[in-house]
Amino acid sequence: MMKIKRLKEVDSTNRYIKRYLAGGKDVIVTAKCQTGGLGTKGRSFLSGHGGVYLTALTFYDEFPESQAFRVMAHAAVAVCKTVEKFGVQPQIKWANDVFVGQRKITGILIENVISDGKIKASVVGIGLNVNNDVSALGGIATNLLNETGKKLSVRRVGNELIRNLKREYDFTVYLSYIRFLGRKVTVTERENQYTATALEILSDGRLRVKTDTGERVLSSAEISLNIGGV
Repeated sequence: MMKIKRLKEVDSTNRYIKRYLAGGKDVIVTAKCQTGGLGTKGRSFLSGHGGVYLTALTFYDEFPESQAFRVMAHAAVAVCKTVEKFGVQPQIKWANDVFVGQRKITGILIENVISDGKIKASVVGIGLNVNNDVSALGGIATNLLNETGKKLSVRRVGNELIRNLKREYDFTVYLSYIRFLGRKVTVTERENQYTATALEILSDGRLRVKTDTGERVLSSAEISLNIGGV
């Protein structure tokens, strides 16, 4: 049985859970709030009371580094399955941003422990907006309270997320939440920005796009689009 450690407050569940790395056993840490929540690319993550803040530590025996995208896809699908449980329709913007309409409802930060070309363990941090105040984010984020019109039990939402994280999903499930293929997107690679048509997400997580000069396959980039459209 996976150990679950529940905290009232912590600087970061991702930081806290690393004390279990030497134990070799799967564990989940949750907190009611974080004082130093971590976002991607060194950003901070707003983590006030009323949200689900959770990190899952999972160990593997034979998991090729080349398939690391599976960790990211699994986390995004688990979030989608969770918000669907409460009547909200999510969609995934490559690679693992979960949106409702045009607003982001979660943050996912993944740190893999890699040795000899294999993933030995993954640290998957998830912040899911439930009843917490997201007004400071300038309209780019939403929460389940706004989307459902009712205040939900954070504990209940968190338990649902834990259940979904324990399940296995085929890659086609991840693809079923993708809505932007076939549409124009703005791609930002460092200081280079251009328009392309999103064509396909490959099995290793790379995004194939078509530009004015031909096709490209992206390993990492920022994409933006009207995610609420059809």
